Amino acid sequence: MRSASGAKPSRGQADAANEPMLATMELIGQRWILRVLWELEPGCLGFLELRRRMGNCSSSMLSTRLQQLQNAGLIVKKSDKSYELTTAGHELGDALQSVWDWSQRWTELVTPAIDDSE
Repeated sequence: MRSASGAKPSRGQADAANEPMLATMELIGQRWILRVLWELEPGCLGFLELRRRMGNCSSSMLSTRLQQLQNAGLIVKKSDKSYELTTAGHELGDALQSVWDWSQRWTELVTPAIDDSE
C-alpha cells in the first residue's frame, strides 16, 4: 500500500506527524492495546476490573499499555482512577468496526473448513 502521494512508507519507526498510518499500526499492533480499547468501549473501568477482564495480561504490562494509550490521547484516567475512552478512542473503535464485521464473515467462512477437516 502506498500513501496518497505515492511515496513508499518507511520501514523504520513511524513518526505520527509524518506517517500517521504507520504510527497507528505500530501502536495498535502491540499486544494488549486493542484488547484494552475493546474492554473500555462500553464505558469506564477501574484498573482492577480491567485487569480481571484482561485474563493473563500482567499488571505491569497493563499499566504500560494504559500509559501508552493515555500518551496517544485514546484514553483518559479520571479523578476516580477509572479509565475511559476519549473521543479519539471512540473514533478508533468506530474505524475498527469494519474489522469486526469482517471477522464475523471470516469466522463463518473458516468454521465449516475447520469442521470438515476433523
